[in-house]
Amino acid sequence: MNVFSYSILFFGFLVSSLLLPLTTPVEAADVAGLPGVIRLELAGNALEAYPYFEYVRAINQGSTVAVAVDPIRYPEVAGRRADLYIVAHKTETEWAADPQLTDVRGGPQSVTFTTGDIRANTFLVDSGLLSGNADIGLGVPYDVVLDFNANGRLDSGDYIDGLGDEAGFYVVAPTQLPGPLAVSEIRYTGGSFLGQVTYYPTDLTSMGQLPLVVVSHGNGHNYLWYDHIGRHLASYGYIVMSHQNNTGPGIETASTTTLTNTDYLLGNQATIAGGVLDGHIDSHQILWIGHSRGGEGVVRAYDRIYRGSYSPVNFQLEDIILISSIAPTDFLGPGSTNPHGVAYHLWVGAADADVNGCANCSLCQPFHLLDRATGVRQSTSLYGVGHGAFHNGSGGLVATGPCLLTRPETHQLMKGYLLPLVKRYTEGNIPAKDFLWRPYEKFHPDGVPTHECVVVNLEYNEGAESMNFVVDDFQSPPSTSISSSGGAVTYDVENLTKGVLHDRDGTFTWVTSDPMNGMTVGGASDSTRGIVFEWNNADRTLSFEIVPERTNLSGFKYFSFRAAQATRHPLTIIELASRAFTVLLRDGNGVSSSINIGALGGAIAPPYQRTGCGTGAGWGNEFETIRLRLSDFLNNGSGLDLTNVVAVDFEFGPSYGSAYGRIGLDDVEFTLD
Repeated sequence: MNVFSYSILFFGFLVSSLLLPLTTPVEAADVAGLPGVIRLELAGNALEAYPYFEYVRAINQGSTVAVAVDPIRYPEVAGRRADLYIVAHKTETEWAADPQLTDVRGGPQSVTFTTGDIRANTFLVDSGLLSGNADIGLGVPYDVVLDFNANGRLDSGDYIDGLGDEAGFYVVAPTQLPGPLAVSEIRYTGGSFLGQVTYYPTDLTSMGQLPLVVVSHGNGHNYLWYDHIGRHLASYGYIVMSHQNNTGPGIETASTTTLTNTDYLLGNQATIAGGVLDGHIDSHQILWIGHSRGGEGVVRAYDRIYRGSYSPVNFQLEDIILISSIAPTDFLGPGSTNPHGVAYHLWVGAADADVNGCANCSLCQPFHLLDRATGVRQSTSLYGVGHGAFHNGSGGLVATGPCLLTRPETHQLMKGYLLPLVKRYTEGNIPAKDFLWRPYEKFHPDGVPTHECVVVNLEYNEGAESMNFVVDDFQSPPSTSISSSGGAVTYDVENLTKGVLHDRDGTFTWVTSDPMNGMTVGGASDSTRGIVFEWNNADRTLSFEIVPERTNLSGFKYFSFRAAQATRHPLTIIELASRAFTVLLRDGNGVSSSINIGALGGAIAPPYQRTGCGTGAGWGNEFETIRLRLSDFLNNGSGLDLTNVVAVDFEFGPSYGSAYGRIGLDDVEFTLD
């Protein structure tokens, strides 16, 4: 975790205690005109292992949808019949005004709940026929209603998944496909290093003001090489400008051209191309995307405004709502290349032969930038993708390693993940968030490449000011026996070391003297810390005490952490496969419940098997975020008391998942969403 993270103990406790519990028993909705209506999560996917069902927000168009209720947790449903409706989503006000139920499938489905567990009470409600066509939006919203009195109305005693600003679930069309809008392109220049190409919806007259996406290319690249980004986003209602970038002298000049080109477009709307863009750019919603030196340059540009060393004319710091760096360099280090609190996203290609990620090249390690961000941060790492695969210009893939992805394959993945990213931060789009953290193995943009060479690792963290409860970010104290939240840490995993996530010896060759081998999260001047440890064909445990003032976790929705396999370590190469293990929550009455992360597709991927940077095979340690829904720990009558959780245990070894492993662990926390 980066050095700026912290736990806001008392205030976080106060806030969580005031929140409506997300995992409590059935509760009537407090909605005027709808007395006695009961809110409950219902829609999602069946699982083969415990918790046997996952409640989700986003479901790909063409995929099945299921509904489940656990009668052990909710015994009042056992033995009862209901008409199950899938309906177009309504807000609370709309439901109160019109509680009539109209099933989008043509009619309701009769379901009867048994006295069995959640597996016996899971019902297929759609075989992939529901529409996800949201025009330029992302996700068609649906609510699920269990009409127990069969009167065709939402009223007292009925259950609903929805009934608010958030729908029960969203069906999402393929995000890598073009949107419905025709796109126009204009090329123009405002002078030296002010050459620009802008993509925009052809018919702007009725569209009002649209967010602006600015693309800054890398060294030796060309601003015309990013039309896969420009045309894709413009077809969904964005204005995208790619500009000449002065990368040759270095990052400072690159940052300057990002700033001056953004200012030029905003200040000359009335004259560019006859004023076609005039009045249609929302200058308060600006997103910067940069590649290579341009990827560092956009971060430096933000840093310069943040520190007051540069003052734009036509926009200000708060207008930059997202920065996304594609395979960025790190020439300037933490004092100058720092995203601070802006929402930050990182793209990494594990086969990159330019910004290559090797331990002997600090400026070539993109993950440095991610961990310096103190706001919401996320990353999308693609195995087999080279530096040149991210653009569509001349030259090769600039890639080294096995199982290389082609440029068209890379662009499908980019477009599939980029649209939800942009929608999330420009619109607060709800289903878009699922694309930022749900494991690729279980959920990914529909239609992207899925062959055996495609591996996608996702990181997601909401930052220090999110009011999440950070159990341990490993920043302090130095002791391995006390967490950053003040609780005891006990373990019998082997060779546990806490320290800066930085490979110190400049090579990925495994040696015991460098326990952080393969870690490129931080550079020599960074302070981001975590732990590494191992287990060797024996059951082992790592336990974090929940301090007494934070044991009420009923106001939190997920347990979250990030983990990475250790490259070239004997316990990694003994079996080149994903590593699974179990998370256990324990309450003050001695009751516990556990979930194997593999059940949700979240096993930790092995390192990309690239050679170089020392002896052996395996590239840098790539973290991925795992999030487990707290309510899932209650399934099948576990009896766990979420108002009094005293410990969270990580369980490793043959009884709990993979027999062997060495991993890094960081950012252990409970999140509000």
